[in-house]
Amino acid sequence: MARNKEVLLLLLDVGPSMHSVLPEVEKVCSMLVQKKMIYNKYDEVGIVLFGTQDTDNELTTEVGGYQHVVVLRNTKVVDGDIVEALQQLPRGTNGGDFLDAVIVAMDMLIKKFGDTNKGKKRICLITNAQSPIKDPYEGSKEEQVTTIAKQMTAHGMKMESIIVRGKLSQDENKEIMDENDRLLNIFSKETSTRLLYVEDPISLFGALKTRNITPVTVFRGDLEFSPKLRIKVMVYKKTQEEKFPTLKKYSDKAPQSDKFATHEVKIDYEYKSSDDPDIVIPPDQRIKGYRYGPQIVPISTAEWEAVKFKPEKGVKLLGFTDSSNVLRHQYMKEAYVFIADTGNAKAGLAVSALARAMKEMNKVAILRCVWRNGQGSVVIGVLTPNVSDRENIPDSFFFNVLPFAEDVREFQFPSFTNYPASCQPNRQQLESAANFIKMLDLAPDGEKEVLLPDFTPNPVLARFYHYLDLKSKHPDAAVPPLDYTLRKITEPETDLVLQNQSVIDSFRRSFELQGNPLKKPKRSLREKINNEEGKENITAPPANLIEYTSIKVEKIGDSTPVQDFEAMISRRDSPDWVLKAINDMKNKIFDMVEDSHEGDNYTKAVECLVALRKGCILEQEPNQFNNFLKHLCNFCKEKNLQSFCEYLATKRVTLIPKTEAIDSDATDEEARSFLVKSESKSD
Repeated sequence: MARNKEVLLLLLDVGPSMHSVLPEVEKVCSMLVQKKMIYNKYDEVGIVLFGTQDTDNELTTEVGGYQHVVVLRNTKVVDGDIVEALQQLPRGTNGGDFLDAVIVAMDMLIKKFGDTNKGKKRICLITNAQSPIKDPYEGSKEEQVTTIAKQMTAHGMKMESIIVRGKLSQDENKEIMDENDRLLNIFSKETSTRLLYVEDPISLFGALKTRNITPVTVFRGDLEFSPKLRIKVMVYKKTQEEKFPTLKKYSDKAPQSDKFATHEVKIDYEYKSSDDPDIVIPPDQRIKGYRYGPQIVPISTAEWEAVKFKPEKGVKLLGFTDSSNVLRHQYMKEAYVFIADTGNAKAGLAVSALARAMKEMNKVAILRCVWRNGQGSVVIGVLTPNVSDRENIPDSFFFNVLPFAEDVREFQFPSFTNYPASCQPNRQQLESAANFIKMLDLAPDGEKEVLLPDFTPNPVLARFYHYLDLKSKHPDAAVPPLDYTLRKITEPETDLVLQNQSVIDSFRRSFELQGNPLKKPKRSLREKINNEEGKENITAPPANLIEYTSIKVEKIGDSTPVQDFEAMISRRDSPDWVLKAINDMKNKIFDMVEDSHEGDNYTKAVECLVALRKGCILEQEPNQFNNFLKHLCNFCKEKNLQSFCEYLATKRVTLIPKTEAIDSDATDEEARSFLVKSESKSD
């Protein structure tokens, strides 16, 4: 028997009031079994339906009662038959009594497993709890539920209840639902199990936990406040990224008659000498190297072990700080949970007292953590109190890893304040943008949050599991389109868009769209000449550079240097492109001026200089342009190219002053007088 084998009974309400949500119930339950076939192939799953027209269970035959409860599938190892059964659930005609279904499920588990598999037997109830529960022969309903819950705990069973409640109509009996909610709350308190209420299909997909993960301690030891104050704690992972199943290579060369063939492909590597390919280099003669500039520095395993940092295992307090000093976006990696050591009453009391005091004072703790001996890294993180509001759940802490200075990425984005006044957004544009952002808020004031993280499934993974099941039955099946329910996660909500159409139209009208300059219509030579003559002030405020996302230009050519420069400086796949574009454009301008014959390249050089000026303003590099322009004028003076400086004066190309870029070191007076000074020096 597998160590983590789980036995799961699905109790599904198929009564008339559940018909509208049964398609989503079919999807989420079949996906659960599909995941178990990948990750927990030894798990057993059974299906019990209630609210059916027929009755088919052993308790009805043995003692009578328990009407309209059908055991659709007895518990067995997960396979494709269970998936097919869940994808075609019958529609019932009677109200579902979930208490009868729970008793039938308990009877099935006790008869088959007895007292074995304690803690590995799980019951999952999915209903809307809108049908009345029959009165017991003796006592009250609350007493009956309490007795059932105690028996469930005694036999090592766990139960989770998912209550599907959408928008209620006036036909629903609220008294019945309130009574059922009280009974389900008793189950939750007596057995310490989950009770969840969901309102839409998306939340239903995320509410049913499809992976059975055995908790493993990351750390077990002392939380050290000082050499004289320690608390025994255990640390577990709270969240972890769910990834695609590992794909392995398989071979079809094994004989079909060999039932024990694994079909796995094993790969072996051999390292051979470059001088003699027939000589194999053994592991003790191989050494790793690290590139350091143009050379490779070899470092042996012994040297690497000697240089490694080997801290001692332990969790130590560095200090406390206000919670406002630690921002949410600074959290890194997975989240952890700190709980008191099991069975240690003093540790539980200390953890609870500390958590409640930190909560009251709005404080968090900064910890230094080394989870295990031999760990080559130290973790610095923030400990946040998690005060429980339930008696049967103790207080605890959440722990999140914080970045070191090397882990922080400060991405520099241009600010509107750095642009000239003509490029500043006006009041109407700011209001339109603010209303547009407010419209997209998933947690508006006074309303429930949409797409709650705890109940929002990963649509990519869900689609993969569905397609894998389809591919197993039909090898030539094409990839189906994304399911409608999952598509609602990845696409804007249609109702939300329609309700705020006026906000969207206002946002669209407030901003003017620009065309792609790469598709400019061809102009005649006469139009180009007239356009050049009409350019009297080249230092006009720059227009926003348009990103050439579809063209990956890597160098500035001779035919279209301005367009190449704009494409390079607009690339965002690496921060190095801005500096490279600026440097390449400087070199291109130098070449044009130096290779010019009687000023034939001056016009093109000035066009490139103007483009460079605009780019340096937008990318907040004004000093790059100013230093280059000064250097260019000095270069022209040394090479007897004063005519180019005179040509610049006629085109009014100046330094970038502070009024155009706040980072500039040049004042307005220096920018205006620069060409005059250069011209007087050349005379």
